[in-house]
Amino acid sequence: MTLVQMQPRPEDANPVPRTVAEVMDAAGPQVCDDMSVEVALAVMAAARTGRLVVCDQDGQCAGLVTQTELAAVRDSSDYTDRVRLRDILGDHGSFASPVTTMAEAEHAMRARQLGALPVVDEQGSALGILALSR
Repeated sequence: MTLVQMQPRPEDANPVPRTVAEVMDAAGPQVCDDMSVEVALAVMAAARTGRLVVCDQDGQCAGLVTQTELAAVRDSSDYTDRVRLRDILGDHGSFASPVTTMAEAEHAMRARQLGALPVVDEQGSALGILALSR
């Protein structure tokens, strides 16, 4: 028996990820949309993360908030301790499916100027986060 050594083809050496599922990060901390901004900032500090996945009462992903966004809300003149995450989510309703192609996801994120995008399953549960590298 003769051992045949195969050389990888150039396109196989550094395969380009084809779907979001291949490159997404873990979802990280998930919090309920009725959480206050102050508590959310404390959760972020404790978890040492810059973003949180926000879920509704049914556990479905409602969006993503960043530390920068929350700090801006807290520092605004309109801020009160009654402001909840659901009040500031705004147009954070963009999501990706794990089978979304990377090209589609990157295009959508750049068009909407999003640095990160939650990845959700068919039921709307958060599976991970897709973050653009700058």
